[in-house]
Amino acid sequence: MSDILDIQDDAPGMIRMRLGAYWELTKPRICTLVLVVTALGFYLALPASSERSVLPLLIPAMLGTALAGAGANMLNQYIEADYDRQMIRTAGRPLPTGRVLPGEVLALGLATSVAGVICLAVAVNALTSLLAAMSILSYTLLYTPLKRISPQCVYVGAVSGALPPVMGWTAASGSVGIGGLCLFAILFFWQLPHFVAIAWLYREDYANAGYRMLTTIDRVGTRTNLHMITHTVTLLAASLLPFVYGLVGPRYVVGAMVLGLVFLGFGAIFVVKKTQETGRMHLMASVIYLPLLFALMVWDKVVSG
Repeated sequence: MSDILDIQDDAPGMIRMRLGAYWELTKPRICTLVLVVTALGFYLALPASSERSVLPLLIPAMLGTALAGAGANMLNQYIEADYDRQMIRTAGRPLPTGRVLPGEVLALGLATSVAGVICLAVAVNALTSLLAAMSILSYTLLYTPLKRISPQCVYVGAVSGALPPVMGWTAASGSVGIGGLCLFAILFFWQLPHFVAIAWLYREDYANAGYRMLTTIDRVGTRTNLHMITHTVTLLAASLLPFVYGLVGPRYVVGAMVLGLVFLGFGAIFVVKKTQETGRMHLMASVIYLPLLFALMVWDKVVSG
């Protein structure tokens, strides 16, 4: 009898624990970044003459994108549950710790993903919905299994991760356009050196779980160095594309060059001395670089009127 009373008394705590686990499955920090870049793409695509007419699309665009991103993250963790148990970094996630059941995660992940795609199709437009479906499928069915096959998986993952700002752009404009492609290029090439820092910091974890990341097979570090520098330089070049195509003014170019060179400097430090400290420094630099670059774009549009 006392056991039953104890369970009943702890029911609110159990509910909070379950809700917290489901919230954790969505990977809130990643979803927040996705929503920020989606809103950025939406804002940058707004012509001054039509801001009011398309602004109501922002809410369903953000909702659909959030659902699609959350669903993809759940499905990713469902597929990788056994491997997450083998990594210190991921062993505390809801599935490895048994706070949720695999069947529940699969059902919720599928339902949330489909709901996001349908929301975008009905309330925004078919193109944005299609891009969301592409992002979900490439992330779960291509990138996730490729992580255990080839280090080239990062390019597939970068495609999926670079689609949200394009979705924001298409939600506001109805087409991908040069602007959407520029945003795609920036986010695509930003992810590559960003991934290198993460893969280096957790290279032993990835190796123990059987992931074929670049840092787990390139023990000397030659390819890792080349990857870091070439993709950071390419990112710097991609960050100038909005100016080349007349989307931003010279004020943005100056800021983008400064940010790019500083980021490249952190990459060079990492290449010269690959330690945990320099890896964390580069990871932090990548996290700071992207929002500052996007803030420059917004500022340039605001100032330009």
